[in-house]
Amino acid sequence: MPKPACKPWWRSRTIRLNALVAALVALEAGTGLLQPVLPVNFYTLVAVGLPVVNAVLRVVTSQALTRSRKEA
Repeated sequence: MPKPACKPWWRSRTIRLNALVAALVALEAGTGLLQPVLPVNFYTLVAVGLPVVNAVLRVVTSQALTRSRKEA
Protein backbone atom coordinates (compact mmCIF):
# COMPACT_ATOMS: atom_id res chain seq x y z
CA MET A 1 0.00 0.00 0.00
CA PRO A 2 1.48 3.41 -0.97
CA LYS A 3 2.33 5.89 1.73
CA PRO A 4 -0.17 8.81 1.84
CA ALA A 5 1.11 12.15 0.63
CA CYS A 6 2.29 14.54 3.34
CA LYS A 7 2.51 18.29 3.28
CA PRO A 8 4.76 20.61 5.29
CA TRP A 9 3.20 21.79 8.56
CA TRP A 10 3.26 25.45 7.50
CA ARG A 11 0.78 24.70 4.67
CA SER A 12 -1.87 23.54 7.15
CA ARG A 13 -4.95 25.79 7.18
CA THR A 14 -5.68 24.69 10.73
CA ILE A 15 -2.23 25.66 11.97
CA ARG A 16 -2.31 28.96 10.05
CA LEU A 17 -5.72 29.87 11.51
CA ASN A 18 -4.66 29.04 15.06
CA ALA A 19 -1.37 30.94 14.65
CA LEU A 20 -3.27 33.99 13.42
CA VAL A 21 -5.69 33.86 16.35
CA ALA A 22 -2.81 33.38 18.80
CA ALA A 23 -0.97 36.37 17.29
CA LEU A 24 -4.07 38.56 17.53
CA VAL A 25 -4.64 37.51 21.15
CA ALA A 26 -1.00 38.30 21.98
CA LEU A 27 -1.27 41.67 20.21
CA GLU A 28 -4.42 42.54 22.14
CA ALA A 29 -2.99 41.37 25.46
CA GLY A 30 0.18 43.38 24.94
CA THR A 31 -1.21 46.58 23.45
CA GLY A 32 -4.97 46.76 23.93
CA LEU A 33 -5.28 48.15 20.39
CA LEU A 34 -7.94 45.75 19.12
CA GLN A 35 -10.58 45.99 21.84
CA PRO A 36 -11.81 49.49 20.92
CA VAL A 37 -12.46 48.45 17.30
CA LEU A 38 -13.96 45.00 17.97
CA PRO A 39 -17.59 44.28 18.84
CA VAL A 40 -18.35 43.64 22.51
CA ASN A 41 -19.15 39.97 21.94
CA PHE A 42 -16.07 39.28 19.78
CA TYR A 43 -14.29 37.17 22.41
CA THR A 44 -17.39 35.03 22.87
CA LEU A 45 -17.58 34.58 19.11
CA VAL A 46 -13.92 33.48 18.98
CA ALA A 47 -14.35 31.17 21.98
CA VAL A 48 -17.30 29.44 20.30
CA GLY A 49 -16.31 29.82 16.65
CA LEU A 50 -12.67 28.73 16.73
CA PRO A 51 -13.37 25.16 17.92
CA VAL A 52 -16.12 24.85 15.30
CA VAL A 53 -13.81 26.07 12.52
CA ASN A 54 -11.04 23.75 13.78
CA ALA A 55 -13.45 20.81 13.64
CA VAL A 56 -14.53 21.68 10.09
CA LEU A 57 -10.93 22.02 8.95
CA ARG A 58 -10.11 18.69 10.59
CA VAL A 59 -12.97 16.98 8.75
CA VAL A 60 -11.85 18.33 5.36
CA THR A 61 -8.21 17.44 6.00
CA SER A 62 -6.95 14.96 3.44
CA GLN A 63 -3.18 14.97 3.98
CA ALA A 64 -0.93 14.22 6.89
CA LEU A 65 1.59 16.81 8.04
CA THR A 66 5.33 16.48 8.21
CA ARG A 67 7.84 18.44 10.25
CA SER A 68 10.48 18.82 7.55
CA ARG A 69 10.81 19.08 3.81
CA LYS A 70 12.79 15.84 3.69
CA GLU A 71 9.77 13.83 4.88
CA ALA A 72 7.39 15.38 2.33
